[in-house]
Amino acid sequence: MSFWNDKKVLVTGGHGFVGLYLLNKLREKGCDKIIAPRIEEYDLKREENIVKLYKFAKPDIVIHLAAMVGGIEANRKYPGMFFYDNLIMGIQLIEQARLFGIKKFVAIGTICAYPKFTPVPFKEEDLWNGYPEETNAPYGLAKKMLLVQAQAYRQQYGFNCIYLLPVNMYGPGDNFNPETSHVIPALIKKCVEAKEKGEDAIAVWGTGKASREFLYVEDAAEGISLAAEKYNKAEPVNIGAGFEITIKDLATLIAKLTDFKGEIIWDSSKPDGQPRRYLDTSRAEKEFGFKAKIGFEEGLKKTVNWYIEKRNT
Repeated sequence: MSFWNDKKVLVTGGHGFVGLYLLNKLREKGCDKIIAPRIEEYDLKREENIVKLYKFAKPDIVIHLAAMVGGIEANRKYPGMFFYDNLIMGIQLIEQARLFGIKKFVAIGTICAYPKFTPVPFKEEDLWNGYPEETNAPYGLAKKMLLVQAQAYRQQYGFNCIYLLPVNMYGPGDNFNPETSHVIPALIKKCVEAKEKGEDAIAVWGTGKASREFLYVEDAAEGISLAAEKYNKAEPVNIGAGFEITIKDLATLIAKLTDFKGEIIWDSSKPDGQPRRYLDTSRAEKEFGFKAKIGFEEGLKKTVNWYIEKRNT
């Protein structure tokens, strides 16, 4: 009998990009009691909706994936909303989980919580050594407060709340809306559309010198499910693939995979965001045996193919 067989699990954001993969992963592992509320039914910014949801679901474990997320442009445009929505959801979900006596809460943080100039690879111990990169600081700090809450509640109430720090995720089913998408879907969309229209150039924000790390969404779902099953400590844990690539190299690779042969023009008047991102993932491997499996180019090919097929249906 697996750990999950008799567990009732509530997944917020379960119908989002990562959420759908996590639901599949939990089912694969033998969990058949999953509640994944939709925002239309339960606005989790309102405390009374959280109380109503917990009364209905009676979960053993809560995995809190729901978040307001977006790329640099969305973070610059809606900093207040990114701060308030993410903070108020998380704080109230954790507080009510404690009051309801829920056995375990899995809080999903963000790599944006790290200081702007964190030495690479980012170690969990570096989390408080500076202020986050300005364009996404309100989002990063809102999510970081959930770590403070988790550790404070563990200390005072013995509440089992763990905190995970996933790197940027990507894969089939990602958000390709140009208003709110992250860099990989944004570049895939630009290259595919430019190729279709016969355009000979695309414009990309920044200098291309910044680096990022990316985690394939199926690997992310595996990491979150393993942590939910096996990890029960106060310290935050990075969830990543353990590599870095510059945005310039990323754009070149996506152009190759989409067969876009035009020029990539860098708009240096736009921000790069955080200079570098690359996680030390040794704690996740040591504590609950997580190591990413999908190679980056393989994952990108799957994402590109999914997007092209979706556009053609």
